[in-house]
Amino acid sequence: MGHLILLLRRILFPFSWLYGFITDWRNSLYDRGMSPSASFEIPIISVGNLTVGGTGKTPHLEYLIRLCKPYAPMATLSRGYGRSTQGFRMASPQDSAATLGDEPMQVYQKFGKDIRVTVGEKRAEAVEKLLSLHPETGLILLDDAYQHRAIQPGVNLLLTDYHHPFYQDYPFPAGNLRERRHGAARADAIIVTKCPENLSREEEKKIEKKISAYSKAPVFFSGIRYGTPLNDAGQHPPQAPAVVVSGLARPELLETYAKSRFRVDHHLAFGDHHAYTSGDWQKIKAALNQTAHAEAWVLTTEKDAVKLKAVSDSPSVIYILPIEVYFLENNPLHFDPWLLKSSGFIVKKA
Repeated sequence: MGHLILLLRRILFPFSWLYGFITDWRNSLYDRGMSPSASFEIPIISVGNLTVGGTGKTPHLEYLIRLCKPYAPMATLSRGYGRSTQGFRMASPQDSAATLGDEPMQVYQKFGKDIRVTVGEKRAEAVEKLLSLHPETGLILLDDAYQHRAIQPGVNLLLTDYHHPFYQDYPFPAGNLRERRHGAARADAIIVTKCPENLSREEEKKIEKKISAYSKAPVFFSGIRYGTPLNDAGQHPPQAPAVVVSGLARPELLETYAKSRFRVDHHLAFGDHHAYTSGDWQKIKAALNQTAHAEAWVLTTEKDAVKLKAVSDSPSVIYILPIEVYFLENNPLHFDPWLLKSSGFIVKKA
């Protein structure tokens, strides 16, 4: 299998070179000022990556919300991938994953009382619209906007997966990079995500050295923690087999964790940002029935749950596994104070 993948990469590599050339040319237009890039007076933080999905952007966005919301009225702005609507949209109680996208809907359900959650394909126009409607906004978090260069953020955060670092990958289609590795040079900081809790400072330094070939930005290391699964009624899962359901770019970590904590009989892994249908729910119910246990239950992510509930006829069997980001403390440079102070980024306490 490994030889086949290597052969396929060699076949596709000329197309990756062409793809990399096109993205280099596009970036050069922005670098030379030939394509417009808007800047704004308020702080804007961009969270993105070089790879196609799988780096944990949404948990990091939520971390930033918790960190920054005490300091200024804030908003998030996402493209709203997979939504049925178009143009600028501000989340309201009438919205769903279908109208906002799964990740913005997840953020709205958790933080909608404290911040504004917005979506819009054209980010610069969306920021202008947001500020015209709510000029009191003092901070905007841009989700998945590293390649969206029509806006010049105050802080550009680049995420890379510890298990699949960008410096070992190639541009599409031979690899999963959206642009070539040297695009990392635009980052103000690089966060290596999904790190093991016991990652040593020695290994961190080895990773930092490899990253330094492409970027001189400070490097931080983060991990993820899973919470206790609960259903909508706040109940803990029963002592019965579970069916894991996921629509993730890389579901391996979820499956590994689930199997270490629960009896997992099946894992139905759909594609990233999968739009669940009633037919999918029937497949899930069939998997539940195959466990031959009356109390079999579904374990899924927060992102998937906002769409699964819309097609489920028994939402009480859906248990949501919360996830939070934490930063490793081996590095003498700590992320929170760096973010609040770096590059002149100081938010004024409301």
